Amino acid sequence: MKTIIVTKPAAAELEELRVTEWPIWECEPSHFDWFYNDKEVCYILEGEVTVKTADDIVTFGKGDLVTFPAGLSCEWNVHQKVRKHYKFGD
Repeated sequence: MKTIIVTKPAAAELEELRVTEWPIWECEPSHFDWFYNDKEVCYILEGEVTVKTADDIVTFGKGDLVTFPAGLSCEWNVHQKVRKHYKFGD
């Protein structure tokens, strides 16, 4: 089972991960399918998203650190414009 992990990181954890050095991705409200070829970790700066997988439905938003495992197929439903730092791999 491929699981999405959502946490509320402390400032020290974000600093250790060097999140502010990661690229930024933005998306207007929309609905689309997505497949993760590689692991992604992202920190949500603004917005709200619900992601549906074969096993789960996960909602996250501003202040959440989200990890998507490699090999995950899902549907994204962006409720409010999302802006996030993201990093693939590792």
